[in-house]
Amino acid sequence: MKVGIIRCQQTEDMCPGNTDFKVAAAGKMAFEESGPAEVVGFVSCGGCPGKRAIPRAKLMVDRGAEAIVFASCISKGNPIGVACPHFAAMREAIVKKVGDEIQIIDWTH
Repeated sequence: MKVGIIRCQQTEDMCPGNTDFKVAAAGKMAFEESGPAEVVGFVSCGGCPGKRAIPRAKLMVDRGAEAIVFASCISKGNPIGVACPHFAAMREAIVKKVGDEIQIIDWTH
């Protein structure tokens, strides 16, 4: 499966995303059901409240992503321990934009 990952812009300085790439490639953690995944895009949400995540998700789908994945920094708050307060609204807007046929995965590791 080809995936596009959206990460929190505010955690970019604390996390290079290497664990997201590792678990996707190995088919571990959030990717256990789907198996190994190829990351075709790795972008930030664009900053609060995450409005840039919507066109960025669409762009990754247009370029081959079969699933949009929210990095755990958004949904779980890794590594700072505070999940994104805009996660639900961002997720809903992305589903509307990319359609129901694109899988949405709410976390990575």
